[in-house]
Amino acid sequence: MPKVKTNRVRYPEGWELIEPTLNELQAKMREAENDPNDNKRKCEALWPVFKIAHQKSRYIFDLYYRRKEISKELYEFCLDQGYADRNLIAKWKKPGYERLCCLRCMQPRDHNFQTTCVCRVPKHLREEKVIECVHCGCRGCASGD
Repeated sequence: MPKVKTNRVRYPEGWELIEPTLNELQAKMREAENDPNDNKRKCEALWPVFKIAHQKSRYIFDLYYRRKEISKELYEFCLDQGYADRNLIAKWKKPGYERLCCLRCMQPRDHNFQTTCVCRVPKHLREEKVIECVHCGCRGCASGD
């Protein structure tokens, strides 16, 4: 007789503490994905999705590294299940990238002149005072403001 496979996920200890917040952010994500793109530029349509993905990753990062309220097991579970972006969190741990908004802002192939995004320039060094990143809508994520 063949084994019966189930899709039951074993949640680690402490999951019930962060589940409501993650469910709320997931509901916001669904709402942002289903939102009509009327009267928006093509690049602006994805800005809310990037913002919510950043919020989810920052929430889990803060719980584990700053407040130390969740265990390593729960942290790894959240990364494995896709509740947070592992690569973005890895960049946040490096000096100079503590406030990075998304990974596309630092990839030279996505920008003119093979540089990083304009939102990565500290505010005191900018010629224009008000800018918005084309990729994620960020208004400045350089750590040296």
